[in-house]
Amino acid sequence: QLQLTTSEKNELTRSLEMVQNQLQEKESEMKREISEYNDRLLQAEKEHQDALTEANRKNEVEIEACHEKISSLEHFIRSQKLEIEHLKSNKEQLNNSLKEANQALGELLKTKVG
Repeated sequence: QLQLTTSEKNELTRSLEMVQNQLQEKESEMKREISEYNDRLLQAEKEHQDALTEANRKNEVEIEACHEKISSLEHFIRSQKLEIEHLKSNKEQLNNSLKEANQALGELLKTKVG
């Protein structure tokens, strides 16, 4: 009876060790899978961050180009306004000169006729 019990105990011990070994293997496998998953997650996050950074950089470059274009157009508009003012002033001067010339011509004609 004692020998049978000892034999059963040894069998149970072996079974328990087998189960513990299987559990350890399963745990190791799960840890490895979790580690791989974390690595993939970190890689995906890095790629996402890189894409975001690149998109932001491109946007900043485009915004800067737009600011430069706006500044250039504002400068062009200012110079056009100055040119228009200058032309208006010239036109006024020419009109005045024309009036004076017409008056002088009128005086001359009166003098000749008289």
